[in-house]
Amino acid sequence: MTGYLLRRLLLVIPTLFGIIAINFAVIQFAPGGPVEQMIADLRGKGAMSSRLGGASSDIGNAGGTYRGASGLDPHIIADIKKMFGFDKPPLTRFLDMVGGYLRFDFGRSFFRDQSVVQLMLQKMPVSISLGLWSTLLIYGISIPLGIAKAVRDGSRFDVASSAVVLVGYAIPGFLFAIMLVVVFAGGSFLDLFPLRGLTSEGSSSWPWWDRALDYAWHMVLPITAVVAGGFASLTMLTKNCFLEEIRKQYTVTARAKGASERRVLYGHIFRNAMLLIVAGFPQAFIGVLFTSALLVEIVFSLDGLGLLGFQAAIQRDYPVMFGTLYIFTLLGLLMQIVGDMLYTVVDPRIDFEARG
Repeated sequence: MTGYLLRRLLLVIPTLFGIIAINFAVIQFAPGGPVEQMIADLRGKGAMSSRLGGASSDIGNAGGTYRGASGLDPHIIADIKKMFGFDKPPLTRFLDMVGGYLRFDFGRSFFRDQSVVQLMLQKMPVSISLGLWSTLLIYGISIPLGIAKAVRDGSRFDVASSAVVLVGYAIPGFLFAIMLVVVFAGGSFLDLFPLRGLTSEGSSSWPWWDRALDYAWHMVLPITAVVAGGFASLTMLTKNCFLEEIRKQYTVTARAKGASERRVLYGHIFRNAMLLIVAGFPQAFIGVLFTSALLVEIVFSLDGLGLLGFQAAIQRDYPVMFGTLYIFTLLGLLMQIVGDMLYTVVDPRIDFEARG
């Protein structure tokens, strides 16, 4: 196992480098970078000033034409490129970026006047809160429900719970979040829950138990929205995994030997059926942490990592874009290794070294 783990860790390095290199190359051909945005902004201000100034602008300008309307001074454009680091060749910029990433130095945001690390640390509590509690609840609901549906396959309980699961699968999480706002957060009916942030204003001076209750109060609706949109597929996966194992010959043999249904279910079936489900936990957590909660963050005004990455992509804030991509990719690759390790925890008979 140690040798396999070392090989997987060494494989992370070229994989991470390749992902960053491909994305960097794609970005070079994407229009509307930070230099173009600032030039367009300056030209827009110049054109606006020309329109507002009218004839006075022409009188004040010796050439009779407002400079912002005809173009910027090449020296200004050169200064803008130097400010954003685009005065260097792409390969040089890429190597400088990789060198900084090896030291976990992601540079500074183009538009926020903060380092990327500071920005990510500021947004991390929101994303961890949503990702951790939502993932635990999704698994805590889906696994028992999926097992119950498999054991009672075809019963009224199975049919009724399938209807609930189907609704949860069909309604997107952000749409369910909007419904929760309308019903429970002062939209049109009740005003029971807050809509912004993780804590109330001034809560830092409260006793710890009041802060904990206030935190839970703020997280009820966002977590409900994420869980409602995420438990359906895992529930059906759990049911299908258990149904497949229930119908296998070793289950029939265990029953024939006089084993109780509980012993058959949790002593024989559970370990085999849970391999796929438990091993997918790290990837599911990463997915909820960084991607699935983006629209929920927007609806509930929660400023997390998902929203940070989205805004950076819109603004072409390249240090934030590549910094978050680096962290997301690195965590994703490491979580895949954790998923492999969970296989051996669930079923010790699995030996990755033997495959080699």
